[in-house]
Amino acid sequence: MTANLTKEDVLVALRTVMDPELHRDLVTLNMIKDVTVSGGSVSFSIELTTPACPLRTKIEADARQAVEAVPGVETVDIKMTAKVRSDGRERGLLKDPVQNVIAVASGKGGVGKSTVAVNIAIVLAQSGAAVGLLDADIYGPNVPTMMGVKRLPPAGENGLIPAVAYGVKLMSIGFMVKPDQPLIWRGPLLHSAIKQFLEDVEWGSLDYLVVDLPPGTGDVQLSLGQFLPVSGGVIVTLPQQVSLEDASRGLQMFKKLDIPVLGVVENMSYLVLPDGTEMDVFGSGGGKSLAEHAGVPFIGQIPLDPSVRIGGDEGVPIVVADPEAASAKALRQIAEDVAARLSLATLDSEKKE
Repeated sequence: MTANLTKEDVLVALRTVMDPELHRDLVTLNMIKDVTVSGGSVSFSIELTTPACPLRTKIEADARQAVEAVPGVETVDIKMTAKVRSDGRERGLLKDPVQNVIAVASGKGGVGKSTVAVNIAIVLAQSGAAVGLLDADIYGPNVPTMMGVKRLPPAGENGLIPAVAYGVKLMSIGFMVKPDQPLIWRGPLLHSAIKQFLEDVEWGSLDYLVVDLPPGTGDVQLSLGQFLPVSGGVIVTLPQQVSLEDASRGLQMFKKLDIPVLGVVENMSYLVLPDGTEMDVFGSGGGKSLAEHAGVPFIGQIPLDPSVRIGGDEGVPIVVADPEAASAKALRQIAEDVAARLSLATLDSEKKE
């Protein structure tokens, strides 16, 4: 009888629905909100831990199937929402709360680190998250060019206002120096610049702040580790052996700074030829081998695609310029994987409290 249908009946059914990535049921994860029952009509919200959840359709379908199987249920209305949970770290220099900080690094330049950082930030913003992008590559600030932005807005009363492109707030030293002006700075100046980018910028509340680190393991990385607790780091490498040796140093840097390694990304993994075959221009399997050796996740391969370079040069990143390209799909999967791993880490930290 529909008259006997209760909210508890619905919650019991939803306790059988597991989040495929967090491996716990939706009720235990506190993802079920606003359950209402009216006769045979049931409505509720599912609050995901990230809007960039790649399995949201499966979660919704599983929840609907579970509730529809409850005796007396006639209709089910589900609203999908998302709330990014904080990693619990204190970030005192920032004026407003930032839930998670993602550092993107490489051991050497020229491997596509900034390309990965820019596209991750855009994918997260496209999903509905509040995202900032800090170009901490002081000596080679490419983010303004890649994002198609030439200048900052006028400063506000309380600090610098970040530029906005593709839904992402961004800040870079590139906005403050002439394009051909070299920066010959020692440690104290680099230290001061990183501090200013955190302390004097009106970032607002963010779900994710993506930080594009300079190549190597120098002063900027040390300053960032001192000023900004990082939720997790991503290492970008090429398949070739020389790149892997440098990337390994970047990976060890994260570990020295107590930054959890979210995973290794292999860029320019292969070139797809006109006949559909794949050419290993820079070797093969190196990124996966590095990840396995270091005991960290391998989270994706990005094919060598001239469109990625063209998009970066023209200020229209590949996930915007051609979302269906193989490289764009790979970058989207990587961004979603990073968001999922941050959600898992947040859940683990909550369980320990």
